[in-house]
Amino acid sequence: MTLLRAAHPGPALAVTVLAALLAASFDLGPGTGVLVVAAVLTGQLSIGWSNDLVDLARDRAVGRTDKPLVDGSVSPTAARAACAVVVVATVPLSLACGWLAGAVHLVCVAAGWVYNLGAKATPLSWLPYAVAFGGLPVYVSLTADPDTAPAWWLPAAGALLGVGAHVVNVLPDLDDDAATGVRGLPHRLGRRWSPMAAAVVLVAAALVIVLGAPVDSGAVATLALLVTAGLAAVALLAHGRAPFRAAVAMALVDVAMLVWAR
Repeated sequence: MTLLRAAHPGPALAVTVLAALLAASFDLGPGTGVLVVAAVLTGQLSIGWSNDLVDLARDRAVGRTDKPLVDGSVSPTAARAACAVVVVATVPLSLACGWLAGAVHLVCVAAGWVYNLGAKATPLSWLPYAVAFGGLPVYVSLTADPDTAPAWWLPAAGALLGVGAHVVNVLPDLDDDAATGVRGLPHRLGRRWSPMAAAVVLVAAALVIVLGAPVDSGAVATLALLVTAGLAAVALLAHGRAPFRAAVAMALVDVAMLVWAR
């Protein structure tokens, strides 16, 4: 369990659950659905372990004793071995869903590694998230039907959701990151403007879903947009932890809309 804590289990589980919900929405059979979920889970675990391995010296410098690699409860050797195992597993699991679909998923995983290996400290820190989240519904769609390109709104909404998730995910660590030279887009925007940026892109994701998807229920779409707008107002106007919590809630609403609209 301690080794698992070093793999960022919260985000890994969230993305895996999203993949499972998308698989269900595309009516994948149980066997194919399990392959999709397994590939996404192993890919996310590899991203999580590689993140803590790459950041080990930086985390030690700022005293991140909440991380198993920093407090010594997990050795770097064990984390490297676990990471290697899931990387090796991710490739055949992804390609078992089809060559094209598998290639898309491997690009998504590679984007996560690119973020860990340096993109996180640049103004383009948002781009790996956009690629990974935009590619996830494409991966599931091509698994379901490799001969048909997914609707444009799926990757567009996913990419916007990914950018919003990036900003929200970084917000709690802005000070620690800045102290060790990490200056991605949220760091450059600062604590005041980052929640606003998250609100803007998450509202845009909701609009893309409602306008692009074949939404049957106008009432549900309207309610979702009203909730998103209300949360955006909180993110823009409130103080303290409220903007962060509002942005997280908006991301959850967008995920629900993405799966429902599909």
